Amino acid sequence: MKITSVKVRKEEKEGSKMKGMASIEFDNCFLVRDIRIIQGKEKLFLAMPSRKTATGGYVDLAYPINKECRKMIEDAVFEVYNKLD
Repeated sequence: MKITSVKVRKEEKEGSKMKGMASIEFDNCFLVRDIRIIQGKEKLFLAMPSRKTATGGYVDLAYPINKECRKMIEDAVFEVYNKLD
């Protein structure tokens, strides 16, 4: 599986921990949208697309199954994010 496209849009609002949104395409045939770029206490991290449940919690709709896949996605998104002004 290869990442074939990454799109990132910065959304920096004063007082908000969310720094941007990303979409990532795999093998020119599968797209994951609404990946949030969040400022944590020490570093940026990605929050996968999720929806609110009936009980008020949240469940991820798409997410990496293992550390290697998560790192591949993070590296690709942060590379594009860091190139933006």
